[in-house]
Parts: sequence; structure tokens; C-alpha cells
Amino acid sequence: MSGTGEELGAQAARARALALLRIRSRATAAALLPAAVAVVLLVAGAQGRIGGGGWYAVRWVVTACAALVLLGAVAVAVAIARARPAVSPTVPLSEQAAPDLYRLVRDLADRLGVPAPSAIALTPDCDSWLEDRTHPSAQRAEGSVGRPAVSDGRRHGVQAAPVLVIGSPFLWWMRVAELRAVLAPVVAGTGPSAHPDIAAARRFVRGLDGAVADADAPVPGSLATLRRVPRRFVGWIARLLLRTCRGHAAAMERAVAAAASERAQAVDYGLRIVAQEQVGLAYAGWDRLLTRVALPAWRMGRWPSRLDAGVVSALTELSRRDRLAEGFASRLGERPACDLLEEPGAADEAASLLAARLFHGGPAETGPDWSPVDWQQYPEEVVDRKWRTEAARLHRVLDALGVRHAPAAAAEEGARATHGSQGADPVDVAVPTLARVVEHLAGRGGRSEELAAGISAAVAREEATAPQLPPGPAAAGVSGACTASGGDVLDFWGPDPLPLFPLQPPRTGTELLADHVAAMVCCAAVDTAGAAPGLDWLDGPALLVDGERRADLGSPVLSLVEDGDAGPLRSWLASVGVRTDKPVRLV
Repeated sequence: MSGTGEELGAQAARARALALLRIRSRATAAALLPAAVAVVLLVAGAQGRIGGGGWYAVRWVVTACAALVLLGAVAVAVAIARARPAVSPTVPLSEQAAPDLYRLVRDLADRLGVPAPSAIALTPDCDSWLEDRTHPSAQRAEGSVGRPAVSDGRRHGVQAAPVLVIGSPFLWWMRVAELRAVLAPVVAGTGPSAHPDIAAARRFVRGLDGAVADADAPVPGSLATLRRVPRRFVGWIARLLLRTCRGHAAAMERAVAAAASERAQAVDYGLRIVAQEQVGLAYAGWDRLLTRVALPAWRMGRWPSRLDAGVVSALTELSRRDRLAEGFASRLGERPACDLLEEPGAADEAASLLAARLFHGGPAETGPDWSPVDWQQYPEEVVDRKWRTEAARLHRVLDALGVRHAPAAAAEEGARATHGSQGADPVDVAVPTLARVVEHLAGRGGRSEELAAGISAAVAREEATAPQLPPGPAAAGVSGACTASGGDVLDFWGPDPLPLFPLQPPRTGTELLADHVAAMVCCAAVDTAGAAPGLDWLDGPALLVDGERRADLGSPVLSLVEDGDAGPLRSWLASVGVRTDKPVRLV
């Protein structure tokens, strides 16, 4: 039954591939038709079969039209042939860096009876796929999973196998057997990829897609206007062909996936069902880790260097809280898939840097304003700094609004120490105390729009004036384990600035104000009540009181910001022992 389903899927894929190749043939025929008519007219005129002034004009008009059409066809063909297909940014993984992983994939391909992938690469995402990189500009990985006869197939007229791209979180969260089960249907896709018709159809569609992208790219130089006209023409033709091909291409890929899935059913089918549950878990943990933990660090120029290891901690915490899986501890006792790498830490660091560039932006190398941070340093270097930066911004906005607070004795003494005041000049500066913030918001009766607008404007100004992190050249490698084959790994994404994939929608003024007030409360708790900054693997920055996380601060802060009700927050502060009149250290 499996063989029948696989054969039906393969036949459907080949049928769609032939449909795509027929579209290419019809486009070629349409381009040659005026030239054929011109040749017939010229031969007929030379043989004296047609004559007269009218036929003379027709012959040369048709010949001129044929020349223009041929010229345009040649331009489109050259643009398609030279276009750089879209290639996913990945971390190349050589066989020397992961011999056990290459051996696993090679054995899996042998069991499936398909060609082995030509190389392996890691992506900072929870997905795995095959990617054809036979185009010269698309070759970003080195090493070969398959045998020399397969990797050198292009010299013998054989289509080279695609690259296997593996989601890096899978390697750290999944066990070896689970990873093999998840990769089975992906690796099985190399079989249809080796078919000449399917390979040719894919190259045609990728060329059209690349030609459209090149046509949309800005044209530099003084002759930009002259060069833009032919590029737009090429782009228009490529878009027309791409729209015609889109339905057949999608159906072909669905058929290829169906055939690969049918073939892979014979390999670890029962385990794959369990492994798919781990795929969903990995995606949930990865999303929380990026948005709650990594994003605050990225915004201040620090990138966590062990994101994949953090996925394990996040999912372990999630399973502990929600009791997601019975026997969870015994599963973690099995061999993790990252053991298949020679230097897991180096691969994790390279994937973490690529994730920071993709999801937030930044250069390919570390520098003064773009440096890695370990998880042990995260609470002090990211969480505490984030709180104090936001608290300082909040007080600057209060100063700009003319908000003053009569300092208490402790605040006055702290202000004198801070500002170096001497003698009997009375202290009339607005010292950074939590009481100043609470009294202002409570006195406004919930009307905090002016302060929220000021916070939003300050954040926008700082983001606009922040120094841009120029993309640098791709690093030669991380501890020698992962190498890039030259050029920046994101060059082929075009001139658009990063971030390519913003993680978080813009926050409202009220949300920003609530975050800044909560940051001020946390600073006061650390400075006056012995609390400490901490890291929650699922929720990001956390306040630790007596070693335990306090997750009940959000509701009292919202009552103050939205309703002007300071009662819940004052009760919370009293339970923790926070002194609101003490000055708070800011950055």
C-alpha cells in the first residue's frame, strides 16, 4: 500500500513538472515565432514568390519586430540564468564538525533507498527541509554526506543532491532516535529531487523567482534610469511566467512531499508520531525564548550565545510547570541529538548569532556594541541593566514634564551624596525615588496619557538616534567547527535593512509606561529590599525575592497606570519590604 501511494505521488509530481516544462517550451516558442515568420517572408521574397512594395514593407516590419522580440527573449533568458535563487541563511556544518550526524543521515538515506544529501546546514528555527544549492551563488556549505560519486555528480550529468537544513533547536531538545524519525520524510525527498524533469522544473521556477527579485532591487549608479527600464521589462515577463507556473509548482511540491512521506513510513513510523509532539514543544519553547528572553538582550546590543541550550532549560521548566509528559525525566536521560556534533557549543554559538541577525539585526561579528552574553551573566548584565535603563528614562520624562517631588530625609541625604551638595543650600532636585512615580500617577487619577506619550516619544527618539550596527564580513568560523564559504551570509537577502522578521509588534504607550513603572519597582526592590534580578526561561527577566520569583507584580502596576489606584501596589511593596522614599540607582 505504501509503495502504491508513493508511486502515485511520484507520478503526480512528474506530471506537474512536465506541465512546468511545457510552459517554458511555450514561452520559448512564442519568442521564436516572429523570427520564424520573418525567415519565411525573407526566403519567399528571395525566391520571388512574393513581391511588390507592400510585401517589402511587411518583410522588414516583421523582421524588425522579430529582432526586438529575440532581443527581449535573450535578455529574459540571461536574467533567469544569472539570477541568484533565494537561499535560506544557515550555518554550514562540515562533516569534520559532525561526523556522527553525517553518518546518521547517510544510513537513513540508505534505508530509504534515496541519494544522500550533499551537505548539512543548521537553521535557527524549528523546521527542517531540503534546499537545492547547485547554483554557483547559492553554494554556502561545504562537506558531503553522500559518496564521492554523488557529490561530484554534476560533472557526469547527474543532478547533485540538495542540502539538508536542520533546525538547530531540534538537535538540543530531541533525542537521537527522535531526530532520525523526524528527518526520515525530509531525507526521503532527495529521491524525487534526483528526477531530471523535477530538477529542471525547480530550476526554472527558482530562476523566475530570482529574476523577479533582481528586477525589484534598486539600481545604483548614474545610469540607473536607463538600466531600470530593461530590468522592469524582464521583471514583468518573469512575473507573468511565475504566475502561470505557481499552481503547477505548488502541486508538484505537494506531490513530492506526499511521495517522500509514503516512502518514509517504513522507517521509525511509530516513533515519528511521538517525535512530532516534541517538534511542537520545541517550537513553543523556541518562540518563548526568542520573544521573552533573547529580545531584551538584543535590544541593548547583547546576544545570548547559547540559545539552543536555553531551549532545553525553557522546555524543562514548561514540562515541570504543566506536567506535559509522563516519564519526562527518563526521556532526558537518553542521548541528546547534539551529541552527534563534535563541538556543540561552537555550533550553538554560530546558530545563536545567526538568530540574532535574522530576528533583530546586527553584524556578523562581535564588537563594542554587539557582544555575546552567557546565561550566568544574563541577570546582572541584561535584566538589571534593562530595569535601570527604563527607570532612568521614566525619570527623565518626569523631569521634562516638570514633575517634582519633595524629598524625604533619606532621599535628601541620598541626593546630596549623589550630586555632591555641600553646606546649607536646600536640596530641591527631583531625586529618583519610587514614591515620586507612585504619587504622580496616583495624583493623576488614572490620567497617565501625557506620561505614556512622553515615554513613547523618548523610546522612539532613542531608537532613531541609536548607532546602526553595520553588517560585517561573515566570520571564518566559531572555534573552527562551522565555516562559511565566503561573503556575508545575508548578502543574498538584498539591500533591505534588518530586522527581516520582527518578533514583537509595536507596543502602545500604556504598555510602555507599565513596563517602565514595573522596572522602577524592581530597581527599588533590589536596592532597598534585598531582591535580585533573575531569569525565567519562559517569561524572561524576573524579580527574585528570597530566591523565589515574584510573578504577581503586573496586576498592581496596571491598577496604578490605568486607574490611578495605588493601593494594590502599596500592599505589594509592603509585603516585600520596599522603601519607596529611598533613592534608586540608575544608569
